[in-house]
Amino acid sequence: MRIAVVTETYPPEINGVANTMRQLVDGLSRRGHQVLLVRPRQAADRRGGTPRGHFLVPGLPIPGYRGLRFGLPVYWRLRHLWLRLRPDVLYVATQGPLGHAALNAAVRASIPVITGFHTQFHQYSRHYGLGLLTRPIVNTLKNFHNRSDATLVPTAALRSQLSEVGFRNVQLFSRGVDTDLFTPTRRSDALRREWGCGPDDIVALYVGRIAAEKNIDLALATMEALTARIGHVQCVLVGDGPERARLARSHPGCRFVGARVGEALATHYASGDLFLFPSLTETFGNVVTEAMASGLAVSAFDYAAAHEHIRHGSNGLLAPCGDRPAFINEAVAAAAAPDRLRTIGTAARRTAESLSWPQVIAGVEDRLMDVIRQHQRAGRAAVEQARPTPSGNGL
Repeated sequence: MRIAVVTETYPPEINGVANTMRQLVDGLSRRGHQVLLVRPRQAADRRGGTPRGHFLVPGLPIPGYRGLRFGLPVYWRLRHLWLRLRPDVLYVATQGPLGHAALNAAVRASIPVITGFHTQFHQYSRHYGLGLLTRPIVNTLKNFHNRSDATLVPTAALRSQLSEVGFRNVQLFSRGVDTDLFTPTRRSDALRREWGCGPDDIVALYVGRIAAEKNIDLALATMEALTARIGHVQCVLVGDGPERARLARSHPGCRFVGARVGEALATHYASGDLFLFPSLTETFGNVVTEAMASGLAVSAFDYAAAHEHIRHGSNGLLAPCGDRPAFINEAVAAAAAPDRLRTIGTAARRTAESLSWPQVIAGVEDRLMDVIRQHQRAGRAAVEQARPTPSGNGL
């Protein structure tokens, strides 16, 4: 197939959507498809030129999110692109101006199109003083996705939630994890010493954006409880974001080490012991499966990736959604028993080993083929309907 993938974020930008899009583009290419990636121009493109297979559009920085950009609504440029290199199917990953332009251009050109639900913008609004806009945002997202042939989501629970509020033809696009990159074998005693840890110390780790919608205050409250009740705990936060500087000043006992990628990120994961994931705004949460693959006991709320893959007390720790005391108590109880932490981490690694990206990409390939066939059937039906009906009078 000739497949166009439209996204407003892509590596080297650091976030779950960018990582998933890289896996999708690489995975579909490895399966023999011709993939055209449409995305905003990034700073690195000015130095190295346009990568092969990428179609770059103008973009602007996202306020408050350093290093991230949104694409401009280049409708006519995309219309001309689809005429010149018409794809068999489109995958639109983001609902920004570029995503809207791509969807409009595809619908106008009668190109099959699937949209991805990767970010819970309606949940984010509550963390930025915009709670009254939650319902309008949901309706806007619904109108966007219902113009496509199908919407892909990462979990069965989210599929049910969106279907209940009127999203049509919602299907699964699960997530895999790179177990060669994220592995317990990358554990580094040198890095732990750099953090000031002895061999018997517990490292409580957070990886992700340092931003309001990630519920960072609960991670920090949990780290404070761990330090108060257990003592030999080091608290490490990996990531960047608008709240980092302020929180680093107010929590001098925690180590804010900044963003990490690739093997450096994998080494940071593997050098921890307990992974804290307090967010309540995720569509999935790739960091959960990355931490599990790294052999960490994950403490999370019972939804999204954690609900899909963690069995409480066996390969991770779950608290009821929004129950802050339960989240803190589960983490403290686990950290107080290092042998239990290691047993849970070993089981988490076994679970992660079954989450294959190639299998996930094959499922997306099936969804893409389905909407192409739907369009073909609809086209044949339209042709049949347009044929003149015999009059029956011999003329």
